[in-house]
Amino acid sequence: MGTAGRVGVDPPRREAGAAAGVGVPGAAAGDDVPTDSPDGAARPEPEAVVSGGAAAPAAGDGGGKQPGGRAGRNLPAAIAVGVALGAVTLAALYVVKVLFLLEVVLAVGIGIVELARAFAAKGIQVQVAPIIGGMVLMVVGTYWGGPVYLLGAFALTLMVTLVWRMLAPPGAAKGVVAATSGYVRDASASAFICTYPALIAGFVPLLLAEPDGPHRIVVFIAVTVCSDIGGYTAGVLFGKHKMSPIISPKKTWEGFAGSALSCVICGALLVRFLLDGEFWQGALLGAVVVVFATLGDLIESVIKRDLGIKDMGTLLPGHGGAMDRLDSLLFTLVPVWVLLSLFV
Repeated sequence: MGTAGRVGVDPPRREAGAAAGVGVPGAAAGDDVPTDSPDGAARPEPEAVVSGGAAAPAAGDGGGKQPGGRAGRNLPAAIAVGVALGAVTLAALYVVKVLFLLEVVLAVGIGIVELARAFAAKGIQVQVAPIIGGMVLMVVGTYWGGPVYLLGAFALTLMVTLVWRMLAPPGAAKGVVAATSGYVRDASASAFICTYPALIAGFVPLLLAEPDGPHRIVVFIAVTVCSDIGGYTAGVLFGKHKMSPIISPKKTWEGFAGSALSCVICGALLVRFLLDGEFWQGALLGAVVVVFATLGDLIESVIKRDLGIKDMGTLLPGHGGAMDRLDSLLFTLVPVWVLLSLFV
C-alpha cells in the first residue's frame, strides 16, 4: 500500500521548518491567539513555549495586547465566531438532528487533522485516513446503534489503524522497507487520537438519540461554555493566584471560582427548566462540568507544550483551531452523559 492517510514531515525538512517557524501550527509570530484557559488568561508568547519539556518564562508577561481584549485575545472576533457557531448549532439541533451529527463529524475531523499535523512536527506519523473513517462510523452509526455499536466501531477502527501503519511505514514511497522503524511510537499516537477525540465524540449521538436529545445537547454545551465565559470574566477582573504556573501560567484560582459559579447556576436552571429535573441535580452537574472542563483545558495545554506549539490551528479567529475549542467539551461530554442518564 502507499502512504495515503499518513501525515508526516521528513526530519531534515521538519527541523528547517521549525527553525523558521514554518509548518508548526500556531508558531507564526503575530497570530491572534485565544485564551489558553477558561479564566481569561492568554497563552504564552512563542518565547514561552517549552523546550525539552520545561516552561520558559514569557518576556513581558502582559505585552502584545490585541484590540478589544487581554493579551493574545481578539475578543470581538472570538465573540462573533462564538455567536455564529451557536446559531448554526441550534438550527441543526432543532431542525434536522442528523445535521448536527454532520457538524460534529466536521469539527472533530478537523481536530484530528490538526493533531496529526502537530504530531508530525515532532516526526510522529499518524494514520489519518482510517481514524477519520472510524470516527465517522462512531459518530453517525452510534445514533442508531447505541453504546455497543460505539464500542465495536472503536475496536475496529483501532485494529485497522494499527494494520494501516504496518503496511504503510514512513519512507515507504522512497523504497524504505523497515516497517518496524518507529512503529510503536506512531501506533501509540494513532491509538491516542482514536480515543481522543474520535471515541469520546461518539458519546454525542448517545445524548442526541434520547427523545429530549436536543435539550440534553444544549445543556451539555451551554454549561461547558459557561465555564469558559465565567472563568474568563473572573480571571480578567480578579485573577491573582496562579493555579498551575508550569502547565498554564495564566490560569488562576479566581478564574476557576468564576467558572464554578457560572456552571452551577447555568446547570441548575437548564436541568430544571429544559429537562424537568431538580435544581440540585443541575447544580451537581455544573460542579462536575467545571472540574472536567478545567482538566480538559489543562491537558490540551500539556499536549501543546510537549509539542512546542501555541495553538492547534488558526481556523477560528479569536479561538485558534478546532481542538482549541473542543478540549473542554470533549472532557465534559462523558460525565454529562452519565449524569443525565442517571438524573433524567
